[in-house]
Amino acid sequence: MFVKFENLPMHSRVWIYQSDRKFTTQEEEFISEKAILFIDQWTKHGADLQGSFEIKYNQFLVLAVDEGFNNVSGCSIDSSVRFVQEIEKSLRVDMMNKMNISYREGESINSVKMTIFKEYVKTQKITSKTIVFNNMVSTKQDLKTLWEVPLIKSWHKRFLVS
Repeated sequence: MFVKFENLPMHSRVWIYQSDRKFTTQEEEFISEKAILFIDQWTKHGADLQGSFEIKYNQFLVLAVDEGFNNVSGCSIDSSVRFVQEIEKSLRVDMMNKMNISYREGESINSVKMTIFKEYVKTQKITSKTIVFNNMVSTKQDLKTLWEVPLIKSWHKRFLVS
């Protein structure tokens, strides 16, 4: 069952899907309509899940579930992946590629392939202070506090040259 994102507890589980490009206003409306329909029917072995979504920076789709209400299962996670794949197909975007990395450059958010990201770090176009997006966070609390962090405080720090 769909609830507003802000009404989910901070321990809610999240999954972040990063698009390879920004969504248009019409695409965000399309995603929102589809997400509400999906979440309203999202279940774990027939039991309702209490979930929500957010679109952040016109580029990130965040799905969330209150596991205090009902835990997700492999099947319910699989159904959410199929939902995101349907969005990808409809909008002709890539949201599942974990080899793309997003970072801030001023007020802009850029997404590049990991190989390019490594090169940018090597040439210091990206530094330890560059804000990166850690799409591996797993809770709403972590989304709030650990999603946008300096490279040095993320898993991305492994790309820093000693």
